[in-house]
Amino acid sequence: MTTFEEDRSNETGAPADSPSAEPLPSFALSDPSALAPSGSSSTVPEDLRISWSWPHFVVFILFSAGSLLIVQFGFITYLTSYRRLSIKDVERVLTTQAPLVVAMQIVWFALILLFLYMTLGVLRDAPFWRSLGWRGFAAGSPAGRSYGWRYFFSGCGLAIFVAAAGYGIHPKEKLPIQELFKDRNGTLLLMSLAVLVAPLVEETLFRGYLYPLFARKLGVPAGILITGFLFGLMHGAQLGWTKELVALLTLVGLIFTYVRARTGTVLASYLLHLGYNSMIAFSVILATRGFQQFPVGK
Repeated sequence: MTTFEEDRSNETGAPADSPSAEPLPSFALSDPSALAPSGSSSTVPEDLRISWSWPHFVVFILFSAGSLLIVQFGFITYLTSYRRLSIKDVERVLTTQAPLVVAMQIVWFALILLFLYMTLGVLRDAPFWRSLGWRGFAAGSPAGRSYGWRYFFSGCGLAIFVAAAGYGIHPKEKLPIQELFKDRNGTLLLMSLAVLVAPLVEETLFRGYLYPLFARKLGVPAGILITGFLFGLMHGAQLGWTKELVALLTLVGLIFTYVRARTGTVLASYLLHLGYNSMIAFSVILATRGFQQFPVGK
């Protein structure tokens, strides 16, 4: 892995120890320059040096909303035209049939990643994943000395904490996401989505794309708060907009974003997220006795 000075020398074309290639300070939450919004004279930390700004963000929001509508319309057309379902049956199927829900989610995620790849990678001739904050832990940093499994198991611990904190919360109605856990195949698909797909895509979007934009323009604390809030808001529908549960997911989003900010890499928050979702999947396996009993939804 190259050092920070080596990365800087590649950008300037001068050796790292030459006067024209002053190394930028590494990111730390206690660094005043990291807390300053863009527009100040402070040097921007490496993990906040991004190529996109508000205009791209507006187009991203429009594309995300538009692509979601197109995906939903496509599935509705398929169900009404080829499976001859009524609109009422379509609404029921799209909220209770796990394979269709997972398929829609994957198609939508793929379209969003394709948009980011084309606009931030291909059109700008830039390394896509690194541009979105996917980099190794900095050599010699506290994050570099703590191996990845520590973040993973910290995520497992966070999931246990959230489960304990939410134990006494009783929503007035059954949560929408509970309607999907009805059989072995559907539950396996949902768990696969939660472990194999969701951490990768959500960390790329929230901690890779959104956080550095907010942090660079508004400051790191604001970036952490806004990104965490949006993360909780995105999961609101599946939680039936139960305010206590949404607040817990917002707290989880804040922790994920703080770890991303503290380490300067999406890899750390990804491992935390992976551990969190993996613990949830493990708890589902235990609750269903190895996908054999499904009391929910029956």
